[in-house]
Amino acid sequence: MKVISRLLIPASVFLFSLQLFASEGSGGDLVHKMMLLIFQLAVIVFFAKAFGALFEKFSMPSVLGELIAGVVIGPYLLGAIALPGFEHGLFPLLAGATVPVSPELYGVATLASILLLFLAGLETDIEMFLSYSFAGSVVGVAGIISSFFIGAFTGVFFLDVAFMSPPALFLGVMSTATSVGITARILSERRKMDSPEGVTILAGAVIDDVLGIILLAVALGIASVMMSGAHEEIHWGHIALIAFKAIGVWLGFTILGLIFAHKISSNLKKLGSKHSIAVVAFGLALLLAGIFEQAGLAMIVGAYVMGLSLSKTDLSYIIQEELHPLQTFLVPIFFAVMGMLVDLRVFASKEILVFGLVYSLGAVVAKFAGCGISSLFLGFNKLGATRIGLGMIPRGEVALIIAGIGLANGILDQKVFGVSIMMTLITTVVAPPLLDISLKKPGKGTVKDPITGNTETTEFNFNSHIVTEALVGHIRDYFSKEGFFIYMMPVDYNAYQIRKDNIIIKMNHYPEKIEFITSKEDVAFVKTITYEAFIQLYYRVERISKDALPEEMRKTISSTQTSRDYINFGNILDPDCIKKDLESDTKEGVVRELVSLLEAKGLVHDYESVVKEVLERESVISTGMENGFACPHARSDSFDHVQIAVGIKKSGLDFQSMDKKPAKVIVLLLSSTKDNDPHIQVLASLASMFVNNGGMDKLLKAKSNREVWDVFNAYSAKRTAGN
Repeated sequence: MKVISRLLIPASVFLFSLQLFASEGSGGDLVHKMMLLIFQLAVIVFFAKAFGALFEKFSMPSVLGELIAGVVIGPYLLGAIALPGFEHGLFPLLAGATVPVSPELYGVATLASILLLFLAGLETDIEMFLSYSFAGSVVGVAGIISSFFIGAFTGVFFLDVAFMSPPALFLGVMSTATSVGITARILSERRKMDSPEGVTILAGAVIDDVLGIILLAVALGIASVMMSGAHEEIHWGHIALIAFKAIGVWLGFTILGLIFAHKISSNLKKLGSKHSIAVVAFGLALLLAGIFEQAGLAMIVGAYVMGLSLSKTDLSYIIQEELHPLQTFLVPIFFAVMGMLVDLRVFASKEILVFGLVYSLGAVVAKFAGCGISSLFLGFNKLGATRIGLGMIPRGEVALIIAGIGLANGILDQKVFGVSIMMTLITTVVAPPLLDISLKKPGKGTVKDPITGNTETTEFNFNSHIVTEALVGHIRDYFSKEGFFIYMMPVDYNAYQIRKDNIIIKMNHYPEKIEFITSKEDVAFVKTITYEAFIQLYYRVERISKDALPEEMRKTISSTQTSRDYINFGNILDPDCIKKDLESDTKEGVVRELVSLLEAKGLVHDYESVVKEVLERESVISTGMENGFACPHARSDSFDHVQIAVGIKKSGLDFQSMDKKPAKVIVLLLSSTKDNDPHIQVLASLASMFVNNGGMDKLLKAKSNREVWDVFNAYSAKRTAGN
């Protein structure tokens, strides 16, 4: 609900702006259209992000939320409601138009679809595809054949049209496209991306995309002939000619792209800046998209080919990383616009609902059976076949793009388009939880142990995450100096793709281990660069220990008398996390007492791990300051947010403080590693609180936990009032 509530502020501002400009003139038709487009994009961004976040909260793909957002605010629902300044609504229903949204808005969605397919091409792993090309090809083709025919014949039955009619062909083509993005995320979370099932699914999805796009080109060619009125001219020879043209143009540009990929890459590198490289690369995708459209193929085919060509270069991940902000902005707009094209009124018909459910069921069964059964003949057992079949079920962006093309070209009507959206939603919702269950089930998915190929895993184990983190930074620097491009993969652990020309290295960063997955020829190189990075780290630590004086740094901190009101201690300190009379006489014992307070409140879930983190930080240099104050602290993935516990020992204990005096007030600070957790700000505020402001005396005189809490809270209130 927080996501929805956050939407109220921009929505209120938007409504106020409508009132403000309600009486203004249009200022010209073009200016008025652009003003309307800007308002539309603003509202789409707010709602798409809000609904996407809401769906993610319930463990559903954000794309579903974005689609639903489009349906809700679209011209068939809320979008046509009159508003001040917009008498026909913000998203007026355009009577007689091919699509129910403005050409300007549909143009933005088209641009987003080109970007989406360009990035899909960039994400295609050619080497992996070739390694599992046979298994992936068989699985992909089997899934395409079963899906296409079941989808097309469903259209024949419900629409009462011929098998070769454009609507039936489009229903068949839409049914073939696998949305590997959703499956890939689940495989990544379960660490199954490199498993035989995972690689086969990804390779099969590449075949799906390629052949599905070719089928789209053929279907468009047939539709253009049939819709011109020359029905009698359609014959198998002509269909073969259309297919040959589509395959020829696609294959020709793909081969040329792969041949000249490194030449294109070297020229892009001359631009210098990563931003310029990504922008010009996307410009090439737009250029090829236009060429393909001019040749009678879909624009998304050209964009995919351009991405596929650059996927084998070391610029692939750099382009993806640099275009990510643009993708984050545009792609939700595309899905929302696709949702706006759905006329909910068509589902009032029982016939259409039945049509959609049957079509969706057929899409699920076709992929599961076609891909699953075929994999049984490729060395997979029943468990592996189940995983592959489930992994190939989701449809998504490609199916929506194909449906949008069909609607825009007048091939599909609102009823069939609505059916395609229903199929996309159902397959996307059904498959992920079932796939997740199958991946959790123990056991391998192959009849025999998988062949590892030419790759080798090299591990370096350490006893401290501090060493590991520092070393990873140095290793990345060394790779960068060697001319490698480094891309951090979007997974739950730190994984990096490191590339230069035809060298591909995967580095996984775990808390106390660094793991490299490389070809056997690159193992010596990886070991050497890791050793050199370690020596450099060791040398720098030695220099720091000789030249830098931590004690002087501590004195500088403790002498700080003023501080901004960074933190309201009353909000992060629970009275139950205060212990007025600490029992232990040792540093470790006190740390354990304070961690126990947080554990009792459910704020710490791994007691020993937290104690280890704090004591490890203490082993570097003591956090005992001056005037009887000490602040042991640590940052860890174990915590969700900053939290503190306070202990008082009036007799004091040795904390290796700077002034050699015993520590009497010990504040334990635990923070998460999230970017927005104010760890240093809390430290600064605590340091200020105990410097010449009477905080220590007040705490030692406090008679209860509540009085201790009041001292911290009063300090925060005083600082706030003073600023």
